[in-house]
Amino acid sequence: MTELITQYPYVLPFVIFFGRIFDVSLGTLRIIFVSKGKRTIAPIIGFFEVFIWVVIISQILSHANDLIAYLSYAAGYATGTYVGMLIESKLAFGVLLYRVYTKESGGELVKMLNENGFGATMIRGEGSVGKVDVIETVVARQQMKKIEKIIDDFDKNAFYVTEDVRTAQNGIFPKTAKVFKRWRIGK
Repeated sequence: MTELITQYPYVLPFVIFFGRIFDVSLGTLRIIFVSKGKRTIAPIIGFFEVFIWVVIISQILSHANDLIAYLSYAAGYATGTYVGMLIESKLAFGVLLYRVYTKESGGELVKMLNENGFGATMIRGEGSVGKVDVIETVVARQQMKKIEKIIDDFDKNAFYVTEDVRTAQNGIFPKTAKVFKRWRIGK
């Protein structure tokens, strides 16, 4: 690679920029997989992340007085952060807990969720403006739009919060594809 960059010095900023995009995007994914307890995929991603970083940083250090290389490094980092966030949002990896607060009959929302394959639990509570029903359901992140549509169709004024869930078991969950099975040729 050193010969290529020596022969074509204008290539260096592009190598640095795109290398940083890849390694920072991989770093974002690695952090997500670590937080979700995925012990097999996180180290593999970490290996490639660090390998790319070492290659890029060695090029930066061998061209220590090149302001364009520094700017490419910083721009690649910023772009890589953005790309990593985009990839994470497209993967929609993980499980969420939805907690819905409504003044309407929560039993009806539980019924609607059950009809769509989601388990739900209802608790009666007292809020700052009176009695409320609190409905909790655990769903895969890929199902966010579907759940939010069900909630909105039920009660446009419902208040809800979501929380990341590290693990969930022994409940009623709709069948979802594994994270890498969604990456098929032609998709």
